[in-house]
Amino acid sequence: MAANYDYDEAPATYDDANRQELGYDPNFVPDSVKSFVVHLYRHIREKNVYEIHQMYEISFQTLSDRLFKDTPWPSVDAVAHYVDNDQVFCLLYREMWFRHLYARLSPTLKQRIDSWDNYCSLFQVVLHRVVNMQLPNQWLWDMVDEFVYQFQSFCQYRAKMKNKTEQEIALLRQFDQAWNVYGVLNYLQAFVEKSNIIQILEQEKEGIEQFTATDGYDYSGGSNVLKVLGYFSMVGLLRVHCLLGDYQTGLKCLLPIDINQQGVYTSVIGSHITTIYHYGFASLMMRRYVKAIREFNKMLLYIYKTKQYHQKSPQYEQILKKNEQMYALLAICLSLCPQTKLVEETVNSQLREKYGEKMARMQRYDDEAFAIYDELFSYACPKFITPSAPSFEEPLVNYNQDAYRLQLKLFLYEVKQQQLLSGVRTFLKVYSTISLGKLANYMEVDEPTLRTILFSYKHKTHAVDSDGKIISNADVDFYIDDDMIHVVESKPVKRFGDYFLRQIVK
Repeated sequence: MAANYDYDEAPATYDDANRQELGYDPNFVPDSVKSFVVHLYRHIREKNVYEIHQMYEISFQTLSDRLFKDTPWPSVDAVAHYVDNDQVFCLLYREMWFRHLYARLSPTLKQRIDSWDNYCSLFQVVLHRVVNMQLPNQWLWDMVDEFVYQFQSFCQYRAKMKNKTEQEIALLRQFDQAWNVYGVLNYLQAFVEKSNIIQILEQEKEGIEQFTATDGYDYSGGSNVLKVLGYFSMVGLLRVHCLLGDYQTGLKCLLPIDINQQGVYTSVIGSHITTIYHYGFASLMMRRYVKAIREFNKMLLYIYKTKQYHQKSPQYEQILKKNEQMYALLAICLSLCPQTKLVEETVNSQLREKYGEKMARMQRYDDEAFAIYDELFSYACPKFITPSAPSFEEPLVNYNQDAYRLQLKLFLYEVKQQQLLSGVRTFLKVYSTISLGKLANYMEVDEPTLRTILFSYKHKTHAVDSDGKIISNADVDFYIDDDMIHVVESKPVKRFGDYFLRQIVK
C-alpha cells in the first residue's frame, strides 16, 4: 500500500530546498517525485484503482503545492527510466504535466502545440491498441475536460493576433493543424463510436449490461478506459458544440445519456456540473425554458446540499463559480418563462437573495431591463470561440470576442421579441375569458396588432424538443373562439413531501 511510504508528507529534503533557490531544472527529480512515479506506475500495472485515485487526487496535488507551485514538474525524460520507459505511462505522466502547467503557469505557444501532440499520441494508443488498464473516473473525466479546455484556450489565444511576435506567427503557420476543430471533434466522436457506449447504454436499459451499476469499472479484469472515455466524450461534444454556438447538435450528442437518472456522469462532481450547465444553457438558447429550469433547479439543490464535502477538492473554486453562473441562468429562464413552481424552496430563496431585485426589473422590458439581461448573459455564458485560423495576410486584429458578441446579439434579439409578452401574460392571468376588443383596449393597440402579439405569444411559449415534439413552456395558455379569448391556466401539482420535510427539519 502506498500509505506506508508517506511521500506526500515527507519533509522537504536539502535537495528540494536547494532546487527551489536555484530555479527550475527539468532533469532534476526530487526523491518524493521518484517515489510517486514508481508507486503510481506499479498501481496502474496492478489495476489498483483505489490507490491510483488516492495518488492522483491527493498526492499529486500535495506534491504540486509543496514543490511545484510556480514551476513545472520534472520532464518526462527525467522520470522515464524509473518506470521502465513505459510508453503509455509516459503519455499519462505528460498529460498530468501539461495540466499542471496550464493550471499554475501560462503555457507558451510551443507548449500548447506539444500538449496537442501528446493528446494525439495518447488517444491513438487508447483507440487503436489494447489498453489493459483501469483508471479512476475522475482522471478519465479530467482528461476529456482538459482536452476541451485546452482547445478553447488555444482558440482564444490564437484569436488575439494584435501583439503576436513574428516567431509566434511563424509557429502558428507551421503547426496549423494543432487544436484544429475537426481534429478535436473527430477524437471525441471516435471515442464514442469505438467504445460502443451508445449500444452499451441501450443494452443497460434492457438489463443486459451493468455499466452504470458498476460506475463504468470492469470487475471482470478488463479495462474501463475506452468505455468511460467514450461516455465522457458525449459530454465533451456537448461542450464543444455549445462553444461553437451549435446547441441543437450539442443536445443531440448527449441524448444517449438519460440525465433524469443517476449515471456515471454524476459519479464525478465536475462532470455532473459541466453536463447540467451546458445542457441547461443549450436548452435556454433553444427556448426550452422548462427543461432548463428543471435541471438547473436539481443541480443547484444538489450543490447546496453537498457543497461542504467538496471544500478540500481541487475543483472547489470551479464548483462555486459554476454554481453562481447557474443561478444567473436560472434568473434569465424564470424572467422569460415565469415558472417558479418548478423551483424548490431552498433554491428559490437563494435566487431571491442573489437576483430578486434584478428579476423584478427584468420584467419591465425597458432599456434598464435589457442591460440586466446583457449583464447576466455575459457573466454566465460559456467562453464562445471562433474555431477558424486567422488570415495572416490582412492587418492583424484581435477577434477573440467576435463569437461571444454574436451569441449575445442573438440572445438579446430573442429577449426583444418577447418584450410585449409580459403584458399579455399579466392580463391573461386575471381573466378566464376576455374579448379581443377589450384586451386590445387595455393594451392600447388595435385588434390586428393584438392578434399578431397573441400569435407571437403562442410561438414563443412553445418550442421543439429533441424528439421533434412541440412542447409548451407557458404557465398560462389560451385559445380563441370567435372573438373571445378563453384562458386555460395550468394547475400546479401540489407537492406535500417538501412541506413535510421542512416541518420535520424545524
